[in-house]
Amino acid sequence: MENGAALEWSAIDTVILDMDGTLLDQRFDNWFWQELIPRLYGEARGLDVTAATALLAAKFRAASGSIDWYCVDYWTRELGLDVVRIKREVRAHVRFLPGAEAFLAKLVASGKRRILLTNAHPETLAIKHAQVGVQQHFDASYSTHRFALPKEDAAFWPRLRVHEPFDPARTLFVDDNLDVLRCARNFGIAWLRAVRCPDSTQGRKDTGDFPAIDGVAELM
Repeated sequence: MENGAALEWSAIDTVILDMDGTLLDQRFDNWFWQELIPRLYGEARGLDVTAATALLAAKFRAASGSIDWYCVDYWTRELGLDVVRIKREVRAHVRFLPGAEAFLAKLVASGKRRILLTNAHPETLAIKHAQVGVQQHFDASYSTHRFALPKEDAAFWPRLRVHEPFDPARTLFVDDNLDVLRCARNFGIAWLRAVRCPDSTQGRKDTGDFPAIDGVAELM
């Protein structure tokens, strides 16, 4: 298990990258779920934003860590809002984190196998790709909904490996979710990096004992 700050690129064959908070600015998702959805939910039910936010907080807590948390179909049913339509309408707010596009261009030139791995629903992935073209930088991309489990579930990783036979000992995985990184570490992925600045409008977050970067641009 590698713990140092520097990457030994000659020991890495496969690079697996998270999408939101690693490549794309998590500001969009935070704004969407913490500001826009509470406002629309409240308007639909005659509630002020404070009351709507309180009601939604309980729903969000109940789904946290499950595949439902990332499922636009689930939230459309649960909230009575057309979440996909709303995301399409505001997709102009989707953008890369600073330095992410330049890093991806260098990664293409590196010859490593490049995998995009996101908990985002396939509809969400399609919307974001339509806006910024994120998938074009990868050899393969996977939404965890295909496997019916999120990345923070230990059972997910063996399922992924059936479809993508990477060598964990020669794989770099980058994510901003510490629960996800713990599962990846337990699965045996040797090269891990936690993103400290997933939202460009917020400060650094604590990444515990994981080697950390402010953004993926630091990797090359």
